[in-house]
Amino acid sequence: MTFHQTLDEKQDALDAHLARFGSLLVAYSGGVDSAYLAWRAHRVLGSQALAVIADSPSLARSQYRDAVEFAREQAIPLQTIRTREMENEAYAVNGADRCFHCKDELFTVLEAERARLGWAAVAYGLNVDDRQDFRPGQQAATAHRVAAPLAEAGLTKSEIRTLAGQAGLRLWDKPASACLSSRLAYGMRVTPEALRMVEQSEDALHALGFARVRVRHHGEIARVEIAEEEMASALSRQMFQQIARAVRAAGFHYVAVDCDGYRSGSMNELLPVELLAAASPKDR
Repeated sequence: MTFHQTLDEKQDALDAHLARFGSLLVAYSGGVDSAYLAWRAHRVLGSQALAVIADSPSLARSQYRDAVEFAREQAIPLQTIRTREMENEAYAVNGADRCFHCKDELFTVLEAERARLGWAAVAYGLNVDDRQDFRPGQQAATAHRVAAPLAEAGLTKSEIRTLAGQAGLRLWDKPASACLSSRLAYGMRVTPEALRMVEQSEDALHALGFARVRVRHHGEIARVEIAEEEMASALSRQMFQQIARAVRAAGFHYVAVDCDGYRSGSMNELLPVELLAAASPKDR
């Protein structure tokens, strides 16, 4: 895509790309990118587009319910599949390549489903901005030849949100939400109990009124990241006490509020620079 293309032209390019598939399985998580892709694929391909959501302990129940509800609202055909990444030791040990093993499992299952149905392709919601970040899952997508129609159309994250808003999709401004395993410090084993602690903590903080919040699991310590625009509401003794009670109730011994606030992928800040360099455009 060239730099001077308008948003309408990019959407037209996306539609043309989707039409060429003829039939398509969309890896769907309920986030803005995959939801917009599933919605647009359904608009272009009708019954020959199927959204598929992978259910596992790393998917928060609230996220699963919202994803199912959005598909129902928009009459998007949806199938739930089970993935078993946690049975893979390479995933469970939670190294820097954890996301690769997760997506490898996902795309293996989706490819089997595509072959069973006799459909043309599998696609996922990669956007242009994602190519600048450390995302080992992209390597799995490449290995499985999974299509990335949004990125191929040259769409950025903000442009996808704009298109979703113009279409009247309620989740156009939904905060990003990676899987629960991304909240665990690298090297900490991924277990259902650790994921439960994170999920319970975040649900409790949402109930306190925080929309964009992350609970990072560092063993006995929970590091709470609160979005900059919401930080002021947290800065009182009373609220600190409520946050501490809510997170300790999930099983953490200590609760720390991160002074730098919420930022996506903060666990990657501890990775060696040679791994992060793999995300640089010069290496692509």
